Amino acid sequence: MTEEKKERKPQKRSDKSPKKTPMREQPPEERIKNFLEVPFGYTEKEALLEAERCLHCRRPFCVEGCPVEINIPAFISAILDKDYRRGINIIKETNVLPAICGRVCPQENQCEKACVMGRKDGWDPVGIGRLERFLADWEYANGRETPKIAEPTGKKVAVIGSGPAGLVAAADLARYGHKVTLFESLHKGGGVLVYGIPEFRLPKSIVAKELETLEHMGVEIKYDTVIGLTYTIDELFEMGYEAIFIGTGAGLPRYLGIPGENLKGVYFANEFLTRANLMEAYKFPEKADTPINVGKKVITIGAGNVAMDCARTALRLGAEKSMIVYRRSLAEAPAREEEIHHAEEEGVEFHLLTTPLAIMGDKDNNVIGLECQECELGEPDESGRCRPIPIEDACFDLECDTLIIAIGQRPNPLVPRNTPNLKTHRWGGIIVNEETLETSIPGVFAGGDIVSGAATVILAMGAGRKAAKSMHEYLMNKDKKA
Repeated sequence: MTEEKKERKPQKRSDKSPKKTPMREQPPEERIKNFLEVPFGYTEKEALLEAERCLHCRRPFCVEGCPVEINIPAFISAILDKDYRRGINIIKETNVLPAICGRVCPQENQCEKACVMGRKDGWDPVGIGRLERFLADWEYANGRETPKIAEPTGKKVAVIGSGPAGLVAAADLARYGHKVTLFESLHKGGGVLVYGIPEFRLPKSIVAKELETLEHMGVEIKYDTVIGLTYTIDELFEMGYEAIFIGTGAGLPRYLGIPGENLKGVYFANEFLTRANLMEAYKFPEKADTPINVGKKVITIGAGNVAMDCARTALRLGAEKSMIVYRRSLAEAPAREEEIHHAEEEGVEFHLLTTPLAIMGDKDNNVIGLECQECELGEPDESGRCRPIPIEDACFDLECDTLIIAIGQRPNPLVPRNTPNLKTHRWGGIIVNEETLETSIPGVFAGGDIVSGAATVILAMGAGRKAAKSMHEYLMNKDKKA
């Protein structure tokens, strides 16, 4: 039966349940003692109940809200038909990482934000992310299919970085029939998906399976290879690569610029999470060699997803008290609502409208606390969020023996620094043609956080897809122009 015959007619909201089908989770008192995934995912019955809430709009605004333009109504229709293989294949036409996106993408600000179902007060949008995860998990349980690839083109391409942008670029380039080599600086692939996102949010086994799929598609993955040091961009061209994609992300920490950042017991989020996630410090010493020192009272500065990950990880590593310090209110916090909700359930203490002034240390340079100032919200700044304004004479101290700085990341400078003629912005991001994502060097393309600055997984994936299409066109037209 054709896809058109399976399309459903638009339906009335009044016939539907106003609230999302709940997703079962580990109880907070149990999950803070382990690193197992918090939400369990939908059962088949729950997925069918949620799929029934879709209105099958004539104009699917949800698709317009998706950075990779997944045909959302079609895969929901497939769920209703219980044709789960068709459903997952529809998703994978445009998104090769559905199990990852179904777990960590901010659907509430993208596809679900655009959902007509949620436009009425008191009504929830369709749980699109939860349904995407259901299909991806179904595929893991019932056998994965390697995506079809085109006939070999004879073209050889390099992808630098195996984070979300690099994974999608490599997969799409392989689909086009090109010979792809994926270079990864670490000993495991996945980039921020493995070093930055905790196991309780994204199991590492899922990322490993996605890398296996790439290898089944013919992608060669070279680990422990630092482009910019092991090889330069020029050397990659000399090795026969005809086009190159740079997807090295934003791994450089941002500093607070206050006294005490060099004290013992102060971590930047990347180091803290890399130790805990990639190097499995939470298994030390029984099953891992990497230690991590977490005290009894932990402060995390920031309120993005990374900050929530740090604060929640600290509890699982034995902290008796885990605190978030943020200079605005929760309404301005960049973190997903779900992550804030989980953090609150788990007992993370929030100190809002609080600006850090200095990190305090003892005579041995160990961190002992944070000097803070109360704020109130003023007019919006250039970010569109209300600016925090200090309240005069409203200072106080918070005790801590571990402090984590999680206020964002800057683009990784290694490749740009070692690539002459590669133009960058003053803040470090690579300058690209917005239409093609080609850089100032012909044949070199870039996308993801190295171009945009720290952003979401799905936006990086969209950039990887866009760059792969441009690279394919570049390669296919290259010989014609010669």
